[in-house]
Amino acid sequence: MTSERATTDPHPADKRPLLEIDHLSVDFRLESSVVHAVQDVSLHVHAGETLAVVGESGSGKSATALSVLRLNPSPPCVYTGGEIRFDGRDLLTLSEKELGRVRGRDIAMVFQDPMTCLDPLQRVGAQVAEVLRLHTGISRAEARKAALAALDEVGIPDPEVRYRQYPHELSGGLRQRVMIATALVTRPRVVIADEPTTALDVTVQRQILDLLVSLQDKHDMAVVLITHDLAVVAETADRVAVMNKGRVVETGEVLDVFDRPADAYTRRLLAATPRLEAA
Repeated sequence: MTSERATTDPHPADKRPLLEIDHLSVDFRLESSVVHAVQDVSLHVHAGETLAVVGESGSGKSATALSVLRLNPSPPCVYTGGEIRFDGRDLLTLSEKELGRVRGRDIAMVFQDPMTCLDPLQRVGAQVAEVLRLHTGISRAEARKAALAALDEVGIPDPEVRYRQYPHELSGGLRQRVMIATALVTRPRVVIADEPTTALDVTVQRQILDLLVSLQDKHDMAVVLITHDLAVVAETADRVAVMNKGRVVETGEVLDVFDRPADAYTRRLLAATPRLEAA
């Protein structure tokens, strides 16, 4: 059973969340077994808000995040129950063509490892521009101008030079900034960041998280942050959902959950985190 906090919701009761996951269940049907990866999960996030989803490896947090845009591999993935509503529409019922209009335009993802997402044979600037042209149909010249502006906005130095480089020519931190530029160039309303700083050193992690927060404030985006790092949650999120074995076991305002965890699993997770300081 989920431990839901009775804290004051900062959003008016009549204001619908931008993204709602409602009683979602997801199975992975393998040859010899069925893995119940997500079980009856309900989450929501409003515009301008950051919801962190935390849990250890295998808790179901990434499977939940990938379900929003139906990015889990199918087969073996089967969505067995629930709804995922964006602006009131159930994304699980959309055709691939309809969902393609949402992916990357209204809802974007920032993944953990840019090298698995960026095309190694294409210049990074062209990849940012390509996303914009796909969703808006603007000219190559206009897309190039917008892509350069996006690279500059995410703090990439010498964007004209970087535009022409290939992914392997950039550092890990710069590649992640390119990923963020690619995600935000269409001005999405929701960004899902799946472990966006795990592969980076501590200093670069701080820079990337600060960048996400500043861009969220600038564009009033909803952010769903998938992470196992509770220190990151304390510094960046408004609310937190704790997942264990495919279920949400506790959710609420970050400081409330961290100061007074109601679920035994949350308490164990916090106890295993050294020197956690809530900002």
